Amino acid sequence: MTKRSCIWVLFALAGCASVPEPEVPPTPEPADAVEAVAAPEPAEAPPVAEPLPDTRRISVAAVGDMMLGTDYPENILPDDDGVGFLADVTPILASVDIAVGNLEGVLLDGGEPGKKCSNPNACYLFRSPSRYVEHYRNAGFDVMSLANNHARDFGEEGRLASMNSLAAAGIRHSGLRDDFASLEVDGLRVAVMAYAVTRNSNLLLDYDLARATVAGFAGTHDIVIVSFHGGAEGNDVSNLPFAEEVYYGEPRGDVVRFARMMVDAGADLVFGHGPHVVRAMENYKDRLIAYSLGNFATYYGISVKGIRGIAPILEVTLDSEGVFVEGRIHSTRQVRPAGPSIDPDQAAFRMMRDLSIEDFGNPGILFRDDGTIQPAPREAARPLNDTF
Repeated sequence: MTKRSCIWVLFALAGCASVPEPEVPPTPEPADAVEAVAAPEPAEAPPVAEPLPDTRRISVAAVGDMMLGTDYPENILPDDDGVGFLADVTPILASVDIAVGNLEGVLLDGGEPGKKCSNPNACYLFRSPSRYVEHYRNAGFDVMSLANNHARDFGEEGRLASMNSLAAAGIRHSGLRDDFASLEVDGLRVAVMAYAVTRNSNLLLDYDLARATVAGFAGTHDIVIVSFHGGAEGNDVSNLPFAEEVYYGEPRGDVVRFARMMVDAGADLVFGHGPHVVRAMENYKDRLIAYSLGNFATYYGISVKGIRGIAPILEVTLDSEGVFVEGRIHSTRQVRPAGPSIDPDQAAFRMMRDLSIEDFGNPGILFRDDGTIQPAPREAARPLNDTF
């Protein structure tokens, strides 16, 4: 075989041999690969906090008739011009949120009587100098009732003069028809509404109008206090008759009907005056009613003999809804020529306690020996047509 033949054979053999394919390296996974994580479930909403209970309280001191002296028809004024007449009771009156009283007569300098007075020895017209308003302010009074049978002793001029004097001294007033007091204590709106049986006053005898008016104020105020001047007069009218009363031919109202109607309409505290003696109290639908607070501070001209000379300062605590929480009957006594002083014998307290039990059986009030009072269980108020 020639050399050229051998070379050809070698090329042929080489062409028949298989040539391996080059290896492809594996694709590496990314270095920052992250495993899939399930999305978290939405968190539950936090519970809604319950509103905190309203713990606000309001303290009220209520008293009955006041007349610190008159200069008509003759000058019968205290020797010290009335400066110290209320000194003994001022610490109590000044310690409460609202002190309310009933002003018998007028605060007026001069003026003509609005009533005829045929017998000067039995002339019950009361006119105190306008400067006497300072005595009421200094004692701590915040509101004064001008709804009574002496507010017009010198006509409407006299009552308007009293209103102006009180307003100038920072004392609110109620009594003239459609005249009501409104004030605020610790964010609570308080209305004081005074009623009487006399003309041109907020009329006690118009039960339906009084109920509607009180209901209207209850809708715009947190606390409603009603003061009324009604009922017969005298030592023999201490017990409630549970009926319409008349005094010398003048209608004086059914005070139990009126007071309960006012509570039903939205009043939170109701107290009366006019009989010149104290009367019973009751806890009606968690609201306190005192039917007469007697003669509190009356200089010569209004008798203070016997039971006419004892009277309470009724101190009451109400919650923000007007519910009766607790209270105290501060007994006072008048001995001429001095003003009211604290009575250690607690005659007013004992008399009001006894009358409350006599008239209502269970008045819904716990009377403690120290003069404090608290709500007590009461199945139901005595119906108005019941008799004992």
